[in-house]
Amino acid sequence: MSAEDRRAMIVHAVLPLLMEHGANVTSSQIARAAGIGEGTIFRAFKDKDELFDACTAEALRPDHVLDAIAEIPVDQPLENRLVEAAEALGAHLERMGALMSALHASSQIKHRDIKRRDPEQRLKGQSGTWKGGRRESMAAIRGAMVELFTPEKDRLRLPPEQLAALFLTLLFGGRRLATDVDAPTTRQVVDFFLHGAVEAG
Repeated sequence: MSAEDRRAMIVHAVLPLLMEHGANVTSSQIARAAGIGEGTIFRAFKDKDELFDACTAEALRPDHVLDAIAEIPVDQPLENRLVEAAEALGAHLERMGALMSALHASSQIKHRDIKRRDPEQRLKGQSGTWKGGRRESMAAIRGAMVELFTPEKDRLRLPPEQLAALFLTLLFGGRRLATDVDAPTTRQVVDFFLHGAVEAG
């Protein structure tokens, strides 16, 4: 196994542990989850901080959600396409949020310097991870969403590029503002986006 493959294997094994235990995860727990000796961890990563940074970069990278959106069949109704995309995006956001919450709760992020706390800085230079920051990640996701709107471009009120941006704004903003009581379902968000708030009369 190459050094890069070993690092990737350790990161994938450690991510679920970080989401469960935060930075309080022990070297022995990491070694058991990855099926390796503790010494192997620190031959792949100089310390836990570097390992946690690699895990954060992996959680933030958009590759998985981009693949999921690319696999959505464009021959189904637009509403169904958008629901599938929104669910994939929601899972991506939940994964990021779970990791960040666990690390904050265990004080891992609080005690690190500002530059290292910046997710965009952590993403840069990570071998095998997304080579951009938040802006590049969102641009890639927006581009994938444009592809879902394009088959309907002749009957859309706005260009696919604008609709993709509006849809992502509605989806992400709604997740931040909604409470447990009034949070709309994914299909309700899509229905509102496509048909608006006023009944046709």
